[in-house]
Amino acid sequence: MLNLSPNGCSVSVTNSTELAFFPAAVALGKFDGLHRGHQRVIQPILKARETGEAKDLLISPASSNFPVSEGKHVYSTVVTFNPHPQEFFSGKPRALLTPLDEKVQQLRSLGVEQLVLLPFDRELCSLTPEEFVEKILVEQLQATQVSVGYDFHFGSKRSGTAQDLQIIAARYNIPVAIAPLETEDGDSSSSPETNPISTSFIREVLETGDVERAKQLLGRAYSLIGTVTKGQQLGRTIGFPTANLELPKDKFLPRLGVYAVRIYRVSDTSAQLEPLAFGVMNIGNRPTINGINTIVEVHLFDWSDDLYGQKLAVQLEKFIRPETKFPSLEALKSQIQQDCITAKVFFDT
Repeated sequence: MLNLSPNGCSVSVTNSTELAFFPAAVALGKFDGLHRGHQRVIQPILKARETGEAKDLLISPASSNFPVSEGKHVYSTVVTFNPHPQEFFSGKPRALLTPLDEKVQQLRSLGVEQLVLLPFDRELCSLTPEEFVEKILVEQLQATQVSVGYDFHFGSKRSGTAQDLQIIAARYNIPVAIAPLETEDGDSSSSPETNPISTSFIREVLETGDVERAKQLLGRAYSLIGTVTKGQQLGRTIGFPTANLELPKDKFLPRLGVYAVRIYRVSDTSAQLEPLAFGVMNIGNRPTINGINTIVEVHLFDWSDDLYGQKLAVQLEKFIRPETKFPSLEALKSQIQQDCITAKVFFDT
């Protein structure tokens, strides 16, 4: 278990239902991105926690032999899969909008108490919808209620639908809330003129560099969270020192290029980010110096302190320009100066 703190200040994370806290109000799905549609699925379990009884009562993990008393606290619990089902079936690594650490941070900011990562393997895939409900939701998590999206599928060969889940769970007196379609314009209708919010749609938007549209779909700015490491320090030699960010290997990167960004310091114990500065960020291979590897580097405005080893969150606010190969370092320096002006004007307006 990681970040174990069932008092609401952190998120309990486990990949074993035997170590989960129970009983649980469960939001079930893949939840990559934790976009507005996902947040709508999670909302019912947060309301369940707010209205639950005996909130101060700590329930032991399911693997213990301690008795569970009446008036027990119900844990708001997000249940998802590890690895991502697409990665399991394709055998290829999948870049994620929200790798685990980032997902935990976002869930903590929403007020979720627990994240359960179901090992997505052949055993889980072989469960029928009825077996999934009985073994996972009823026996192991002692679910008091379940929330899913309108397009949720589960069980062997994705044979179970959200409506099937309602019917099966009703046999155990477990209510199932089905979140309606969430669209880009906020209209939950299925009108063909509206774009349904989905992880794949957000990925497509980010690939174009349209981070402002991605922000509207996510309900927050798309962020890159990583640890500052030492690079070649080329920026320092041309007057623009940068912090090189080492990101999780499975983090999805948007279009290569330069962005106007907000930079924050990340704490492992607080959901609040500490604002540091505005700046510009470059994502790319640095073709001007014949670079090969993709690097993420951030120049912070009016900043000189050492950031090595610290974890930063960089929120992408505006795409400034695509990555370009310049004829000289002097030309690159001139363009960076213009990029900084563009970013400062954006933040001042």
